[in-house]
Amino acid sequence: MCKINILSLGCAKNLVDSEVMTGMLRKAGYEITETQEGADLLIINTCGFIADAKEESVDALLEAVKLKNQGSCRAVVAAGCLAQRYSGEILQEIPEIDCIIGTGEVPSIVRVVKAAADGQKMMCVSAAPSFIYNHNMPRELLTPPYSAYIKVAEGCNNRCTYCVIPQIRGEYRSRKMESIIAEAQRLAETGVREINLIAQDTTRYGLDIYGEYKLNELLQELSEINGLEWIRILYAYPNHFTHSLIEAIAANDKICKYLDIPLQHADDYILSKMNRHGRTEDLLNLIKKIRQNIPGVALRTSLIVGFPGETDKEYQTLVDFVKKVHFDHMGVFVFSPEEGTPAAEMAGQVPDDIKEYRKDRLMNIQQEISYAKNIAKIGQIISVLIEGKVETGPELSELYVGRTEYDAPEVDGTVSVMGVNLNPGDIVPVKITHAYDYDLIGEVINESPQ
Repeated sequence: MCKINILSLGCAKNLVDSEVMTGMLRKAGYEITETQEGADLLIINTCGFIADAKEESVDALLEAVKLKNQGSCRAVVAAGCLAQRYSGEILQEIPEIDCIIGTGEVPSIVRVVKAAADGQKMMCVSAAPSFIYNHNMPRELLTPPYSAYIKVAEGCNNRCTYCVIPQIRGEYRSRKMESIIAEAQRLAETGVREINLIAQDTTRYGLDIYGEYKLNELLQELSEINGLEWIRILYAYPNHFTHSLIEAIAANDKICKYLDIPLQHADDYILSKMNRHGRTEDLLNLIKKIRQNIPGVALRTSLIVGFPGETDKEYQTLVDFVKKVHFDHMGVFVFSPEEGTPAAEMAGQVPDDIKEYRKDRLMNIQQEISYAKNIAKIGQIISVLIEGKVETGPELSELYVGRTEYDAPEVDGTVSVMGVNLNPGDIVPVKITHAYDYDLIGEVINESPQ
């Protein structure tokens, strides 16, 4: 039987697609390998969101084709966002690629792989993606066994002028609540303790199929599942917050006091050009309301600098906003003009060197904010999810690495933990002893993990 390796690039939403494809291929009898070495067929699940991601995806495809030409594998399949967006161009520019499968055709992966393995060319791309997986589809986690992502919806209706997601992923479509709960239940039964709810816009969940926002109800249902300890909300669009959602987060100990709210900018003029709903005052009021009602909440955001028309004036508004709000975590991206989007054709494009300067300056500001926040944590006792052992330390203690509920996997800080006999997935109380710009050091005060 054909051996297959899947390389998943880009965001967690793409990773879930890779996990579903892995599950379907495994069920069909294929062997899935952890590395490309020794695989007969390579699947590159690409990202096509911004320029850097596209370049990474193209490089990965070229490397896979190189392995094919060297005889290390028989076939290469391009999947995911880049494949969806540039299917024709990919086959024309890289003819050695055997098959293309778009974001809306994940259920066809077995058929596509069979065709590729048989030496056939196939393009399996739908013009308007409408697929979203459900709990009945096989899925094999590519994350550590104690943590998983659950995609609660697919696609997007927001139509930001810089973004191609609606073209790549289709219209916003929520999963049925019963399907999400069933999936979470099954994950918990396999040992998953942390679930991270994802969508392009999580706070919009339920509006399309129930006629009202339902994320607060979903959170309550998920919190009743035995075994789940941490439930985290990622990618929460700021204009779809309800007071009932904020109340649900505040009242439930299982829901992480952490919110990822991509704001993108804070100047009214730039927000308008981005087609982002809401203005600076709205964002400040939302943040104030969240912090007043959820004491100790950690807020993450992502921002774009160098959007067309962003002068020093608009940029300074953004700088002042960041200094005023003091986010716990922040990512900054330079504007990437994506073809087919209104922003790519706008006047006032900002030179690359200015964009990079603005990004670096904002991140330096955030670095100081993060360090001050971490210093304030010294002496506190915080629950930490252990992710792995680093080394044996002095006096029979051991060094582990983990995360707090205020840190999302892969993107936020970590905690180095001194302890004994801990296992990945344990949640232990840790007294913070040292702080750095983004990371912490601490020691377990009670050796009995949760």
